[in-house]
Amino acid sequence: MSELHCPKCACDYCYNDGEMNICPECAYEWRDGDTGAGDDTPAVLDANGVALADGDSVVLIKALKPKGSSQTIKQGTKVKNIRLVPGGDHNIDCKIEGFGGMMLKSEFVKKA
Repeated sequence: MSELHCPKCACDYCYNDGEMNICPECAYEWRDGDTGAGDDTPAVLDANGVALADGDSVVLIKALKPKGSSQTIKQGTKVKNIRLVPGGDHNIDCKIEGFGGMMLKSEFVKKA
């Protein structure tokens, strides 16, 4: 038997099929050297390079004028309980008090 163990479910019955390793229990496939610890989605970083997560609070580092609105969201506005959205150019979904729901780019916020 081989010394292959599935990085997802720790199954001992994994096998090598050419260039891919395969787990028969969870059907996960990986290459040699791939630990499977991280997924393929890139981390969302704020303006200072700090990784953001769902539920974090952030502060705007720049005044923003949303399209279609006459209001301006001031620099220093704190946004609580953000939700990360994979893909697209706006990767933070949030509700701003006094303004409503909107999407932000992570380059205009810093972690609070």
